[in-house]
This record gives sequence, C-alpha cells and structure tokens, in this order.
Amino acid sequence: MRFLHTSDWHLGKTLFNTSLLDDQAHVLDQVTAMVKDSRAEALVVAGDLFDWAVPPTEAVALVEQTLDRIVRGLGVPVLLIAGNHDSPERLGFASRFPAARGLHVAGLLDFQPDPVIIGTTAFHLLPYADPVMIGNVLQNEKIRTHQDALRAQMALARSRHPKGHRFVAVGHVLAAGAKTCDSEVGLTAGGTGEVDAALFKNCDYAALGHLHLSQEVGFSHVRYAGSLLKYSVSEANHVKGVTLVEIPPKGPVRIETLPFTPRRDLRHLSGYFQDLLNGPHENTEDFLFLDLLDDGPVPDAMARCRQVYPNILGIQLHASVPSGPGELFDSSQRELDPETLFQSFYREMQGRAMDEEESAIFREIVGRTFRVEDRS
Repeated sequence: MRFLHTSDWHLGKTLFNTSLLDDQAHVLDQVTAMVKDSRAEALVVAGDLFDWAVPPTEAVALVEQTLDRIVRGLGVPVLLIAGNHDSPERLGFASRFPAARGLHVAGLLDFQPDPVIIGTTAFHLLPYADPVMIGNVLQNEKIRTHQDALRAQMALARSRHPKGHRFVAVGHVLAAGAKTCDSEVGLTAGGTGEVDAALFKNCDYAALGHLHLSQEVGFSHVRYAGSLLKYSVSEANHVKGVTLVEIPPKGPVRIETLPFTPRRDLRHLSGYFQDLLNGPHENTEDFLFLDLLDDGPVPDAMARCRQVYPNILGIQLHASVPSGPGELFDSSQRELDPETLFQSFYREMQGRAMDEEESAIFREIVGRTFRVEDRS
C-alpha cells in the first residue's frame, strides 16, 4: 500500500496582505503530479484545508479543481478530515462534488467511525472538534480534554477495525513534545490542548495534521506532514513537501519526503544593509525577512529594499526587538518624540514622507488622546 500524506493547506491564507492562492495552486499542481508519479493508491489530507471562517470562492474552486484531477482524472481516492480551521460549513464543497467513489470527507456533523478500506489497509478518519462537541457526538459526558477525546476516538476506531488489515489513523492534534511555529493557532483558549503521542503507538501509521513542520513525534510511524507552504518567518528553514508512505503486508512502514518547489520561497537573511541591497539579486520575488547588522539606524531601509525585493516581510535592526512588520526601531529612535517616530514609521510603510495635512491630523489625534488621559 502506497499513499501520500499531506495537511494544512490553509487555502485562502494571506501573508502580510499578499494573497498566496497562486502559490498554493502552483504547489497543488505538484501534489497532483506526485500522486501520479509515485503510483499512490490514496491521498490523505489531515485537516486545515482552508484558512478563513468563510473561504474565498477562489479557494473553494481550487479545491474542487484539485480533487477533480486526482479523484476523477487519476482515479485515486482522497481521504480528508476537518482541522481546527475547518468546519462542516467550510467543507460544504464536498456536497457539490460529484458523488463519485473516491472522495471521503470526515467532519464533525458527518462523523462516521467506520474506516475507509483500501486493499488491506484501513484508514480511520478522526476529525478535529472541541472535546465537548466530540463528547456530544459520541454521547460520552466524561470527555473533557483533547486527550479524552482522542482516546475515545481511538477506542471506537479499534472496535470498528477489520481483522487482518493494517491500521492507519488520520488525526488533527497537537502532540506533546512536537516542535511548533508561529503560524499555528492554538487548539484551546486556556491551554495547549496537547495529547500524548503514545495513543498512536499501536497504529501502523498515524497521519497527523496541525503542526507546520514535517516531523515524527514519539515514534517513527507517528508523523506530521507539515504545511503546504511556509506561512511565517519561523518556518524559513522548513522543507515543505508530502510524505510518501509505503505499508507492506507485514513489518514497519517505509517513509520518504517528496519536497515541493515553491513559486516564491520565504527566506530569512542576515547581513549589512548595503551588501544586501547591492546583491547578488537572486529570486527577488521571494518573501524576505532581513536582520541588519549595521551599528546605527538605516534611513528609509524598507522603502529602499522594496525597490529590489518587493515582497519584504520585515526588517530587524541589529540588537533590536521585533515589534511586527516593517522596519523596527533601535534604542536611539525610542528616545524620539511621538510625531518623529510616527513620521519614520509612515515613511517605511508608504515609501514617502507625511504631507502637512497628514501631520496636522496626527497632531490633532495625539492631542485629543493626551487630553483624555489628563482628565482620567
């Protein structure tokens, strides 16, 4: 049995107000080609298909096109579960997809514990949901944590597992001990929502989603495939791809990562401003985050760099603390008055100085703010 494991597509996501849909479509073309070239018998998507509460119509269209090419065009089934960014409403595209054999979507409202059988392998689809909601679906009031929820899901899957078949669990969880990154949204408001990877110990393979770094956790057969693209600066050193899994009739699984070639990479560079500005200028359309080693402030650094690298995410000055996108202020700039600081910020964001009317508006707003603070 050979299948491809992927997750966390986050279609419709933007990066500093830049749409990534074309970049995602570029990589999904590669996923389709990998399904064909690897002779995969299934494609597993372990949650977080979309990024937004209401996915853009273009994102939904991209999913439908990709599924059509794989399920109907290649005749390869797709197994998809809901992630914490997904919901039954967001996965509503499945109802519009032709009811051809080969598309298996597991969300909360259509939760079905019966596995998907392909050859001698049983795929148990364990969609993400809040523990209370899973407790309601499974009619189990004792389910209060993500650990409780996963334990109950796995127990039910075991009870439905056909004898003589290999066991593959597909889940969207935060496994304790795994490496996280900045772009992942927590599973709970008051805690981490972690689960013990040992719950997957007796599986033949656990295809996990939620974390954006491709990695194993706890056991060699318990793996995250990672996200479709780099979605934060903390992912600059990640290698994005799909995981090719081969499950023989007996014995351990064989695992291989098939890397993507992105349309635009995301890179984190360090150096002196003039050196970075002068080149060599390779892959100038990439998303960049720059660490400047210059001892003092660099005037108009963001605007000047954008003339060469239009997709800069941010610039951090040497020994400064990040405060968000755009150029960051060093200690000498923090001593400046509010208007001077804001003028510098405005120049970095807009690529020009504030005019007199804009300066007057700023002074009026600041004045009103200070008067309110004085009265309080």
